[in-house]
Amino acid sequence: MLGGMLIGAGAATLLLLNGKIAGISGILENSVRGVFGEKGWRIAFLLGLILPAAVLGLGPIAFAQGLPSLAVSGFLVGFGTHLGFGCTSGHGVCGLANLSPRSLVATLSFMTVAAVTVLIVRHGAFAWHS
Repeated sequence: MLGGMLIGAGAATLLLLNGKIAGISGILENSVRGVFGEKGWRIAFLLGLILPAAVLGLGPIAFAQGLPSLAVSGFLVGFGTHLGFGCTSGHGVCGLANLSPRSLVATLSFMTVAAVTVLIVRHGAFAWHS
């Protein structure tokens, strides 16, 4: 819950101070392409996502499924955000706050897929093996 509140506060701060929407996948994609924005605001925003965890000592993180699964998952998330023209922060936080119909459809879609994924992975529903 605290994490969600911090993301909302960060999104509101970015909008109020810079007039920019906090679509984190877009911010990351542009930064990887070398588009940092005026005065490097994209890099500053991304560092603001990572540095608090480092300062508070919230690492290292153990990956239950291993690094290869993490890499595949990251690729799938990146592909999904590209396909959906945004991520949970862009659609779920900023888009819904702006009453965007496209963001409502996107948010309902990824939340439904997330719920089904948890049902399958965590609870063994629809198990592929006998």
